[in-house]
Amino acid sequence: MSSELDHLLADCALAFYNLGNACQEEGRTAEAVEAYQKALELKPSYAEALNNLGNIVTAQGNFSAALGFYERALVVNPNDSTYWGNIGAVQFMLGEFERAIHTYHKALELNPHSAKVLSNLGNTVSALGRFAEAKEYYERAMALEPTQPIYATNLGSALFRMGEFEQSIEAHRRALHLQGDLPQIKLNLALALLASGQFEEGWPLYETRWQTDELAHAYRDFPQPLWRGETEKGRTLFIHFEQGLGDTLQFCRYASLAAAKGMRVILEVQEPLVRLLKTLEGVEVIGPVGDAPPTCDFHCSTMSLPLAFQTRLDTIPGHTPYLRANPQDVQVWKEKLAPLAPGKMRVGITWAGMSRRYAAEAAMTDRRRSMSPELLESLFKNNNICFFSLQKDGEKVADSFGLVDMMDECHDFADTAALIENLDLVISVDTSVAHLAGALGKPVWLMNRFDSCWRWSRDSESTPWYPSMRIFHSPAPGDWQSVVTRVANELHKQITI
Repeated sequence: MSSELDHLLADCALAFYNLGNACQEEGRTAEAVEAYQKALELKPSYAEALNNLGNIVTAQGNFSAALGFYERALVVNPNDSTYWGNIGAVQFMLGEFERAIHTYHKALELNPHSAKVLSNLGNTVSALGRFAEAKEYYERAMALEPTQPIYATNLGSALFRMGEFEQSIEAHRRALHLQGDLPQIKLNLALALLASGQFEEGWPLYETRWQTDELAHAYRDFPQPLWRGETEKGRTLFIHFEQGLGDTLQFCRYASLAAAKGMRVILEVQEPLVRLLKTLEGVEVIGPVGDAPPTCDFHCSTMSLPLAFQTRLDTIPGHTPYLRANPQDVQVWKEKLAPLAPGKMRVGITWAGMSRRYAAEAAMTDRRRSMSPELLESLFKNNNICFFSLQKDGEKVADSFGLVDMMDECHDFADTAALIENLDLVISVDTSVAHLAGALGKPVWLMNRFDSCWRWSRDSESTPWYPSMRIFHSPAPGDWQSVVTRVANELHKQITI
């Protein structure tokens, strides 16, 4: 009798499992979850139901719950490579990269021919800056499934981070040939084109960023038409910010160019930038307005302005300064700094960007663009220089380094700009402070990570975006020591001139 009951329970569990699958296919997620849970009430060891529940909560961003479901499935079937691969994916999402690598290798031991696991392993080592290794995993995945565009574009991204831009472009074009309607592939290609200076094709493709998972939520669909560079004298153009503070600082220069066309320009920027950007010529600057734009005839986001102006490498509007500190604020800071280390060179320094935990890709990039302040100790030993922290957030330096930190008195970027105007030099990683110094026309040395952003040419120590900037490129992933050593040597030359 118990055998018959077991069969009956198994049949019922299977029925609920199939119902869950059908609901998932139709997008009825809540009903799918309920069906899988009923299947598990009847058969607690139903590994497939556990795995599918894990997939659902993973898509919902509940990674801890997903890990629990996958691990329970693994107890039932410890040699199922799919479950190992899913656990690795969740560990990656949780930022547990070393654990994810170990888990993926276990999955590959069970199934060496899983292109998906190979690609995910490539993503994980890439997050750690091991781009050449990632390239090998992507190539192995492509060899197994040559018609899958995701593996080709992942390879293109690894090549991009290695500075192999033409090969990156070729890989992304291959991915587009396989499936040309994926916005992420188009965006990946756009970044490679922009990095190689091919702006004419790059800027239009860069518009696909709004269709990607990372930025689709930030798209602002106003009823007014998009502005694409038309000369409309007397008409009102609303320019709205997007992405980071540094992006706004870099591309706000175009607002003045639009005003020079005879348009009334209203520029919306992040609150910490409002007071500083009011110094932009010909532009009305306001803080965030949300979903209701001011009365206007056209609108455009800040990072779409280069497309509107059809910017090419040789037409980048590089005139600086286009932002200016308030003279009264500059005088206040001058008096504050006067008694500090008189006669010494004054250098401001920033070693980390803002940690963007809300976006996985951005958070990984931030880890790679930032360095530990302990690495800067050799700089601070120069007794002829007084160093000032320009680091608003993040890890602090040891008191023994003698760094002057007055950032608690900087309440917005206008304050920071006035402080910078009283310095001789700014040294910064790739963050908003570097853009600020460049926009002010102040001498700025950029300590640039190996997998450089598209806007900093790896072939040059200068950039047409900021004539006062000098770029110190990292020669290898994670190699900040070489950068710091070069900066220290150059600082010594500055002092001895």
